[in-house]
Amino acid sequence: MEKALGPHFSGFRTPSAAFADANAPRQPFVIGVSGGTASGKTTVCDMIIQQLHDHRVVLVNQDSFYRGLTPEESKRVHEYNFDHPDAFDTEQLLDCIQKLKSGHSYQVPIYDFKTHRRCSDSFRQVNVSDVIILEGILVFHDRRVRNLMNMKIFVDTDADVRLARRIRRDTVERGRDVNSVLEQYAKFVKPAFDDFILPSKKYADVIIPRGGDNHVAIDLIVQHLRTKLGQHDLCKIYPNVTVSQSTFQIRGMHTLIRDREISKHDFVFYSDRLIRLVVEHGLGDLPFNEKQVVTPTGSVYTGVDFCKKLCGVSIVRSGESMENALRACCKGIKIGKILIHRDGDNGKQLIYEKLPKDISERHVLLLDPVLATGNSANQAIELLIQKGVPESHIIFLNLISAPEGIHCVCKRFPSLKIVTSEIDVSLNEEYRVIPGMGEFGDRYFGTDD
Repeated sequence: MEKALGPHFSGFRTPSAAFADANAPRQPFVIGVSGGTASGKTTVCDMIIQQLHDHRVVLVNQDSFYRGLTPEESKRVHEYNFDHPDAFDTEQLLDCIQKLKSGHSYQVPIYDFKTHRRCSDSFRQVNVSDVIILEGILVFHDRRVRNLMNMKIFVDTDADVRLARRIRRDTVERGRDVNSVLEQYAKFVKPAFDDFILPSKKYADVIIPRGGDNHVAIDLIVQHLRTKLGQHDLCKIYPNVTVSQSTFQIRGMHTLIRDREISKHDFVFYSDRLIRLVVEHGLGDLPFNEKQVVTPTGSVYTGVDFCKKLCGVSIVRSGESMENALRACCKGIKIGKILIHRDGDNGKQLIYEKLPKDISERHVLLLDPVLATGNSANQAIELLIQKGVPESHIIFLNLISAPEGIHCVCKRFPSLKIVTSEIDVSLNEEYRVIPGMGEFGDRYFGTDD
């Protein structure tokens, strides 16, 4: 059995990953790399793998999923179109990527390009990885395969360069003569590129001209991947969700406020510190204007001017715990209030609302320390939108969020931003966040006795 050549291992992990729940599998980041024959796809993949040396990366080639030719097809191999979608076992390729995304290893077939058959007694074992790179000329052709990808890259190289590379590869590596390569190129390869590969270029998120020679593009892609790999899985699904960068200070404060034995004084003190950090992070997502000032030295400093039209809205009563931090950051800020009655998870009713009269002209920081089911949040957001606030002008600030609540809010309001300091594991049968920190309002205001 041949082991996978792609994975790379290292002890490096971001602080958030270091404290991740050991029982919660991380979703691998799937990259699709497509382009014409001999466009430099494999070179691009190799360069990405080399630069992501501190993560586990595996390369899956679409060529491994060629269908084996029947004896009749083998006799007429020069008439067989290897560049047509039907030449590949797409169902098996789909099964492979789905299994790898689910955290299972997979036995990838090994295809012999000289006999045009799969090796029946050997395979390549591909194990669980942080990043899966799927490379092939037609990996963007099937919509089901495309939908499994988090990033799609198209390698765009001049046709003459690709033909020269194809001739060299097929004669040296696959034992073919030049005439057969040229005949196959004219009869099958170029028509397939025009009919199937080039039209799939429109699905690409990133197009790399000149392939592996474009070091700038590859460096930018690797930087983006490093950012994504440091994010929670939900941040990959919803780009409008931001989790504050985890540090040992932040983890230490979370450890304290989640401890049921902590005193009320310490609970309030460390909650206020965390809330202040979340508020500052949320303010950083507001629009700004460039501004120049003259310093005491007589020099000109080019900076930015704070957003002027801003207000806070707290969801009573837990949200009121975040008001002091907002006032400390924004002098004289107006703060509205929304009270929603909820009974369990299903009953919800607007009881009270008092908002600035010109709220439709303002950016709104919506305050609630715990995002659980998302039902109360959705009603508060719906009210703000009814009052004329654009969805994109709302930033929802939390200390902790449950995945169920993030799904609920983001699916309904995809333009709203959520800023939280940690995403917890789930909700229990009582709709409480797990591991959570209990009834935040009672603990903060001292009514939990």
